[in-house]
Amino acid sequence: MFYKKRIDYPTMKVRIETPKFSFFKYQKMDYGYKRVLFSPIPTIFNYGFIEETLGDDGMEEDAIVLGPRLAQGTLVNLTSPGGVVRFVDDSVQDDKKVFYLGDPYSEKLFGLYFRMYALFKRFRYLAFERRLADCRFEGIELFEEK
Repeated sequence: MFYKKRIDYPTMKVRIETPKFSFFKYQKMDYGYKRVLFSPIPTIFNYGFIEETLGDDGMEEDAIVLGPRLAQGTLVNLTSPGGVVRFVDDSVQDDKKVFYLGDPYSEKLFGLYFRMYALFKRFRYLAFERRLADCRFEGIELFEEK
């Protein structure tokens, strides 16, 4: 399901942890970047976080940056996310704000990617932690342009 609503945001600093097309998810640490997850599905976007924010999972808010591949560690100043991916990871709301740097956007491709990613996360929790976890893609909420 896709909903549109108008939201105004200040400039945000987005730090790229995982470049587009990577099979590994990285996490920023004090000493650099740590490889935290291998995924059989490469990311179809640049993935990182919004500095000086806090999400429901206790970490910085997640950010997806559509556009050309950005190097790990790149800091991008962005305003007005185009939307948010609604995602639940291990029963915790783990939404990701979506920013555009010129790439075309495919709702079907995003939906397919996050549905497959949720299945992978469920399998990973079962295989490595021997427990069932609630992981699911809940949709994309699009914001209106100013």
